[in-house]
Amino acid sequence: MPKQPKKLESHNNKLHVKKDDTVFVITGKDKGKKGRVIAAFPRENRVLVEGVNMIKKHSKPSQQNPQGGIITQEAPIHASNVMLVDPKSGQPTRVGYKVLDNGKKVRVAKKSGEVID
Repeated sequence: MPKQPKKLESHNNKLHVKKDDTVFVITGKDKGKKGRVIAAFPRENRVLVEGVNMIKKHSKPSQQNPQGGIITQEAPIHASNVMLVDPKSGQPTRVGYKVLDNGKKVRVAKKSGEVID
């Protein structure tokens, strides 16, 4: 029987964090760290956070890296393992959504009520 393709985790591919947001890691080996989101992968429900989930990767000598060797780089972590940092207090907060008078939908920090976008 042929192998089934990897199933995507959710049908709703919306994340509560975006690129360049500051996030707080709430679980895992890097629990308690703060970092900036470098990239978001909504289809996989994962985010790449600066300085979090560092892995060692072996690389062959190439044009960019003529020496080759072992490179340390970030690996994506699940979006549910991070919380957005409240711009007002600097504490981790849940994210809500609100439609403004002009019809624009914005993210809102649950702790302070501060508009994020």
